[in-house]
Amino acid sequence: MNRKRLGLAVMVGLLVGLVAVSALAGEVEVLHWWTSGGEARSVAVLKKLLEQEGHTWKDFAVAGGAGDNAMTVLRSRVVSGNPPTAAQVKGPQIQQWGDEGVLTNLDAVAQAGNWDNLLPKVVADVMKYQDHYVAVPVNVHRINWMWCNPEVFRKAGAKIPTTWKAFDEAAAKIQKAGMIPVAMGGQNWQEATLFESIVVGVGGPEFYHKTMVAADPAALQSPKMVECLKILKNIKQYTDRDAPGRDWNLATAMVINGKAAMQFMGDWAKGEFIAAGKSNGVDYVAVPVPQSSGEFLFNVDSFIMFQVADKGAQEAQQAMARLIMEPRFQEVFNVNKGSIPCRLGMSRAAFDDVALRSMDEFASAAASGALLPSMAHEMAVVPAIRGAMFDVITNYYNSDMKAEQAAKSLASAVKAAI
Repeated sequence: MNRKRLGLAVMVGLLVGLVAVSALAGEVEVLHWWTSGGEARSVAVLKKLLEQEGHTWKDFAVAGGAGDNAMTVLRSRVVSGNPPTAAQVKGPQIQQWGDEGVLTNLDAVAQAGNWDNLLPKVVADVMKYQDHYVAVPVNVHRINWMWCNPEVFRKAGAKIPTTWKAFDEAAAKIQKAGMIPVAMGGQNWQEATLFESIVVGVGGPEFYHKTMVAADPAALQSPKMVECLKILKNIKQYTDRDAPGRDWNLATAMVINGKAAMQFMGDWAKGEFIAAGKSNGVDYVAVPVPQSSGEFLFNVDSFIMFQVADKGAQEAQQAMARLIMEPRFQEVFNVNKGSIPCRLGMSRAAFDDVALRSMDEFASAAASGALLPSMAHEMAVVPAIRGAMFDVITNYYNSDMKAEQAAKSLASAVKAAI
């Protein structure tokens, strides 16, 4: 073959390849609730990787903290027969969507990517419906973190607390110095996040499992639960009057800007500190919520893929699932988001001290039985029970209800929801 014919053959081959890629390229409409600064930077990573493979990303962001608003929108879309291509869904809700018969099987992608060996079993099991992968995990978040501004503590002459007694002492000093001890957002999921972190620290793993996972009525109205509820109510006096309705990231900004000393929030808060250009160990310090240093409350963000007729969209779904589990995405995304990779065996070089501690404590908690799913973040109980707990917790936190009555109400509400 002469050079001219060889060149023509190469060009034809390239054109055929481009046509093939174009034919397989598709659009993914992705429903999620990652709208804060750090979260938006993180989701942009996945969008860029998909677009580099020729696919189109259609963003379907629904603001609203823990995703309750997004789930309402998702339900209406699916019921109307027009589901998005992919949706951010977590925990037991994955199984519920599996029951609906609307999810795409991801076993082929999982087998090719060796997911069974790259994911901790506790994570892989959540991603499966009837032993088949229907969801892909993005990360692992630790819930029971306390984010502190060390300068505020220094100004008040207070020490960062490791017990609830020490918290009282520090918060009183900070308040006396004219600063806000606790940055809080008055939304039910934020109150529940703080509450479950108290429960795991005060009650321990077994008590947490009985109350927040098994939803045992006897444990829910026990003296230990009353103790946890009293600690929750005690914290409110150290928040500011403008807390009701405040979004979590605005509360984080109070700590970043030195308006408040601390915030109880999962490690996605770190993404806000990073986005603000703050340095770990200098501008902020992350420590476990008082008395919970040995426990690890986890939340796994994940995406389910819905059955779609368009072949290009199907290819885009498969590409999205594959890319999420690849090391490049796992590293860049989790560094930006503040979480840790769900994929095992990742290089630790790119991660900071908070993430490294989280990785180590995730492994040790898994070995000791102190790795526990978050109730507040949809990992532990079905939505009906979670909603019942939320109602009691937020009503108690925002009223004059006594702790003993709140404990009884928790047990009654859960019984009615089962």
